[in-house]
Amino acid sequence: MAVDDRDIVFASTALPDGQMRLELSVPGIHCGGCISKIETTLADVTNVASARVNLSTRRLTVLFRDPDNPPAIGEVLTRIGFDAFLSGPTRTGEDKTYSKLLKSLAVAAFAAMNIMMLSVAIWAGAEPETRQLFHWVSAGIALPALIYSGRVFYSSAWKALKHGRTNMDVPISVGLLITYLMSLYDTATGGAHAYFDAATSLLFFLLIGKTLDHMMRQKAHSAIDGLEKLIPLAVDVLEEDGTTRHISTNSIEPGMKVLLAAGDHVPVDGTVESGRSEVDLSLVSGESHPVAISPGSEIVSGSLNLSGPVVLCASAPANGSYLADMIRLMERAEGSRSTFTRLADRVAALYAPVVHLTALAAFILWYALSGDVHNALTISVSVLIITCPCALALAVPMVQVTASRKLFESGILMKDGSALERLVEVDTVFFDKTGTLTFRKPALRESDIIEPDAMRTAAALARHSRHPYALAIAAAWQGSFTRCEPLDNVREIPGSGVEGVSGGHCFRLGRSDWATHGSQSASEGSEGPVLTKDSIVVASFKFEDKVRPEGSSVVSELRNSGLKLSVLSGDSEKKVSTLARALGVDEYRSQHVPDQKLKEVERAIEEGKKPLMVGDGINDAPALAASYVSIAPASATDVGRTAADLVLMKDDLRGILLLFAVARMARKLTFQNVGFALLYNIIAIPFAFLGFVTPLFAAVAMSTSSIIVVLNGLRLNTVKLADSERLMT
Repeated sequence: MAVDDRDIVFASTALPDGQMRLELSVPGIHCGGCISKIETTLADVTNVASARVNLSTRRLTVLFRDPDNPPAIGEVLTRIGFDAFLSGPTRTGEDKTYSKLLKSLAVAAFAAMNIMMLSVAIWAGAEPETRQLFHWVSAGIALPALIYSGRVFYSSAWKALKHGRTNMDVPISVGLLITYLMSLYDTATGGAHAYFDAATSLLFFLLIGKTLDHMMRQKAHSAIDGLEKLIPLAVDVLEEDGTTRHISTNSIEPGMKVLLAAGDHVPVDGTVESGRSEVDLSLVSGESHPVAISPGSEIVSGSLNLSGPVVLCASAPANGSYLADMIRLMERAEGSRSTFTRLADRVAALYAPVVHLTALAAFILWYALSGDVHNALTISVSVLIITCPCALALAVPMVQVTASRKLFESGILMKDGSALERLVEVDTVFFDKTGTLTFRKPALRESDIIEPDAMRTAAALARHSRHPYALAIAAAWQGSFTRCEPLDNVREIPGSGVEGVSGGHCFRLGRSDWATHGSQSASEGSEGPVLTKDSIVVASFKFEDKVRPEGSSVVSELRNSGLKLSVLSGDSEKKVSTLARALGVDEYRSQHVPDQKLKEVERAIEEGKKPLMVGDGINDAPALAASYVSIAPASATDVGRTAADLVLMKDDLRGILLLFAVARMARKLTFQNVGFALLYNIIAIPFAFLGFVTPLFAAVAMSTSSIIVVLNGLRLNTVKLADSERLMT
């Protein structure tokens, strides 16, 4: 809902230092100018400590003092032309802005194409009567296109002017309207020239740039929604009288007993009161293997209950859970991203006022020299058109979209075009372990030392379970089961293992204390599940994370290129050190929770480094968001994918090397495009200012500059996988 200044304190969160934090959705934010205007204006408001805008999520975070006298933030934002809301629209809904841009682009393309065909006939030497008719037809086609498609620019320009500021859409709107009105006047008075083709072509090219820019910004959205999706909307709680009640997750209070079925995500932090199961912590802590839970075990929100129903006694409300803390970490990490602005936005910050002043100066000068308002206005419009920021607007998005398509064809998703610009500056690489350098599924090791009969029996039992260990044992057995006596009464005990009867003997495959009926001496030394025959251990099974086959070569190439490498993992010291030695990575950190991973990344940034984070789980999401640039492998969770700037869709880490090659080429083309756009304007403005350029020629020159920028951006398609090898030499 829209923000009401009376509700600011109620919507804010109290911080330990006495300040209040307010989160607002401001959908009208679309460029660096908007960010600067909001942050500088709010900084001068009494009691406001700081204001930070996140362009990707269009969210505003305000810290203020004295909750008894809160600042009128909503009123201030409305005064400078921005609507603010206490909660923004969900990202899962339809993107109305994108739909509007596509429809506007289609109408502008239709009008520009048809008017250009009429113009060709006029240029070919049509008779005066035919030329006049074609001008009127062009006027009729252009009018609805300019009204419908041009509203994208008019509304933004009017809103800026109404609140005493300017933006890139102001000169665009002025140029479009004056060009059409002048052409309509010349057509009505029998003039030789009309520039309806210039107006519609200009609109078409500008909408291309605006649509591409919107697409790229939408791909850079927050991962917070992905985290929130792990929290169920409602849960079943057990009442004191034994009945169950279905309530909202947000209504959970400490002490409530929550019922969890197998396959449920844990909604809040708590302690297991009854039941036995196993939970998958790989998404939240990096622990690579399932962890057994029983009465008294503590589990955190976001974990996945694997095998059996349990009753959880909540130890914290939903907004005080582990996952809620993760969301706050993400918000803090994403807030630091607002300092990154696109190259084109930085150049365009001073562009609009320069264009306005130049066009105004041209009008004043030529009117003073000739006294001809029509001629002075024609030259002024030519200046506006020829200096139109179309090429500049396309310079960066064109490279981004070409790179995005190139990478997508190679199995890589680029979510933020500026990530490529930052990737070439990386000097430090942090790797997650489980699911990144290794496969998330455990693999049975030393299976060759297990007796074939025992292995066959274990595999026969394992076929009846979907537990990760059972799947690994079943996958390791390559033989047949024909010589094995059939197993009867096979059943799985959630959280313990699988048992069955064969030849009058009871076989159990699972936790050693369960399989041996608590005989510690029999199970002594076993690291994983065991197979027992009548409670006697006949085989022990050990597992390891299988290292990705290409991991060694990728790490070697990165290390040889001079990058500093480190492994950050929530797994045990032994497992992480073994992996680091195998890959040749000198530095590693084990048993790191998400906050510690985030601090490692932030410490590197404070030391002046530019780190790349490669990770796949929820526990990596804050570090992914805070890093200078981030990559998620194919095994990444939805949260990991949305938090990262770049996602490898193929299960091959060599995509990282291709990314460096594409990034280097993209940076080169970006600077070429921006440099050409600026050089074009430096050369074109004097010619237009001196009256040597008509509006038609200005539109042609502008379109040509845009085409050159587009064609140059398409050169990115020439980058091959082999270029990644040359990159590292």
